[in-house]
Amino acid sequence: MVDTSLGPVGREIETRVRAALSPEHLAVINDSASHRGHMGDDGTGESHFTVEVVSASFTGQSRLQRQRMVNAALGDLVSGGTVHALAIKARAPGE
Repeated sequence: MVDTSLGPVGREIETRVRAALSPEHLAVINDSASHRGHMGDDGTGESHFTVEVVSASFTGQSRLQRQRMVNAALGDLVSGGTVHALAIKARAPGE
C-alpha cells in the first residue's frame, strides 16, 4: 500500500523499493522538515528520507551489500541528487 501522506519523491522511493526487493515491511519516512535551511534542502520538502525495509533479499548479505541494493533500486533519485540524504535500515526477516 502506498502512503498517500508522502509527496511524489517519497511515493517513488516506496514504489521502487517494493518493485526491486518485495519487502515484508517498508517504511519511507520523510525527514526533510528536520533539515529545513540546511545544506541539501532544496525547498521542496522532499530531500531527506529514512527507509526502513525488511526483505528476504537481504538474507546472507552484508550491511554494505544491503545498502547498495537499496541504492540500486533508487537509482537516479539518489545519484541524480533528487534525494540529498538517505538513511537506510535494511534487515532480513527475523533480524
